Amino acid sequence: MATIQRFNTCKIAIYADDHHPPHFHIEGRGWRALVVIATLDVLAGEARRGGEAMDWARANRDRLQAEWDRLNTRS
Repeated sequence: MATIQRFNTCKIAIYADDHHPPHFHIEGRGWRALVVIATLDVLAGEARRGGEAMDWARANRDRLQAEWDRLNTRS
């Protein structure tokens, strides 16, 4: 797992050799969400408490996709 960005209450991470579609994880204390990079749709979990992370992801989608591509070479 690579931590891409940290915030006050959560972090964004991408796991190596993870399943499709390309996505990232928002992880906070006691909660987490799995979010599709291309659409920012939440696939699993709850991202309500991850507003700061979702705002950052919206502005940094290219960086997230580049990190996914770097860490997921088997796809």
